[in-house]
Amino acid sequence: MGKVFAIVNQKGGVGKTTTAVNLAACLAAQNKKALLIDIDPQGNATSGLGVDKNGVEHSVYEALLNHTSVKNLCISTEIPCLDLIPSNRQLTGAEVELVELEGRESRLRVALEKIKGGYEFILIDCPPSLGLLTVNSLVAANAVIVPIQCEYYALEGMSQLLEAIRLVKRNLNPYLKVEGIVLTMADGRISLSGQVVDEVKRFFGDNVYQTIIPRNVRLSEAPGFGKPIVLYDGYCVGAEAYRQLAKEVMNSGKESFGEGPGGIDSRS
Repeated sequence: MGKVFAIVNQKGGVGKTTTAVNLAACLAAQNKKALLIDIDPQGNATSGLGVDKNGVEHSVYEALLNHTSVKNLCISTEIPCLDLIPSNRQLTGAEVELVELEGRESRLRVALEKIKGGYEFILIDCPPSLGLLTVNSLVAANAVIVPIQCEYYALEGMSQLLEAIRLVKRNLNPYLKVEGIVLTMADGRISLSGQVVDEVKRFFGDNVYQTIIPRNVRLSEAPGFGKPIVLYDGYCVGAEAYRQLAKEVMNSGKESFGEGPGGIDSRS
């Protein structure tokens, strides 16, 4: 069965979608069968893989509302081993529609059971909120990856996010764990980035990935061309960073702080 990662941070602008798109692409480039699910109504992961989000007729919305099988929603991308379940404008109202439905928190998990065996890695790009779409992602996931930008107030809101994960783990998905923290948008020329790295590592310890994603112009440009960085400029420092992160994710065997004496409950 494929391992399902929710890429989560309720703060916007932290590199969440950039990480979801490029990590999925780099896993696929290693010949790992991967699926990226765009459950963010903004649809940036969809357009980041070259799919016109305004022209998408069928999206993850239909799986959540049981309008069609999730098998019918997977589309191929430019990278041979990478598929996408896109977002479209219908997803904007999904949280309101889900409120009155039975099993509203677990509809994505149920939908994915039919296809998990066909992928080694499934990544879910969550919206920058802690609403029902994110809760569905956390219930469907085995593990969480949290991107944190190297800036002032980097840890702001983390207690709220960890509390949400703890509640989902306690009530809806006992197997959920926080797999790792990925530091993004680091600028080696600025001492602040180093201070933030030290602060995050003090807080999360070994659960911080060794790979740090740098600020990189090519990374910023790639979404505008509808390409992951490995297709847009596979030799830039941003591409190399995401390749290294993909290797860490593939080889990850570290203990999660979602379990045990160092678990989420002890950090809340």
